[in-house]
Amino acid sequence: MPMAASASEFSEFKKRLKLLISKNPDLITLTLSNIFTMRLLGNKTHGDLAEVGITEFVNQYMYDYRALHVGKDRFRAKESEEDIQVISEISNARIPISLKAYGDGPLQLSTDKAGEMFPLLKSFGSKITSSTDISSVLKSQPFVSTASLYILPLIYSEVNKKCNILVFDYKRAFADVKQIELADSGNGRKHPVYRFTGKKDSYIFEVRYGGASANALQRGLWTHTKNALTYFDSVTDGWIDYSHNLVLVELFSHALVTNAAGHSAALIELKNSIESIKKGIQ
Repeated sequence: MPMAASASEFSEFKKRLKLLISKNPDLITLTLSNIFTMRLLGNKTHGDLAEVGITEFVNQYMYDYRALHVGKDRFRAKESEEDIQVISEISNARIPISLKAYGDGPLQLSTDKAGEMFPLLKSFGSKITSSTDISSVLKSQPFVSTASLYILPLIYSEVNKKCNILVFDYKRAFADVKQIELADSGNGRKHPVYRFTGKKDSYIFEVRYGGASANALQRGLWTHTKNALTYFDSVTDGWIDYSHNLVLVELFSHALVTNAAGHSAALIELKNSIESIKKGIQ
């Protein structure tokens, strides 16, 4: 039975993944290219298939880990915001990972399902500058819980055809917060937010409205991959170019109108291709 993972286990997984990518950049480039190609099928299709794709990436190319796709049927039963589970073959630790496939810009880090963050901040007033109060907020259960989530964001820029795997550094971000202020008007804002800033009013992250009328994309903890770039660690060591794989789109369209025998034949060829790729891994 796998044991629960610690933060150090997630850090080790990121380290191993980063090392694999640095030695074999083509592996992640072709995988992310295929994932973001799925946007040609639908604006949200790539998000679901990213979970499947990264699970298989781990299983095929990371010999010291195996992965399971948790799937959407179990969403309501899941205790944490996880899409895949990565299990260390060395320590047997189970790492629940939430995958985010977002464009380069606003990034939701937590949905705050219980709607606790915003009311907590409201209890401190509209502007929080006291280091004691800021510490109380960041050490509260909702924020500690969010900071303990293991999140792997796959970020893309469709304009430049570039992508990145950026992991938010909560520890550094929390340490730099100097002010928390309510913003409830301007920029066509429908719901208020609490903005967390550092020295010289530099943006770090924000908490969006958490009331009953807000949906999952209007609440929780958000940051911005451009405005808060200094608080991200790039697993791909910077931006990499990706391209659309139109053959993959054609493969999907044909797969949907053929039978299991056709799928089996195609699967054999795909597995042979993966084995060929593995021979070149350093």
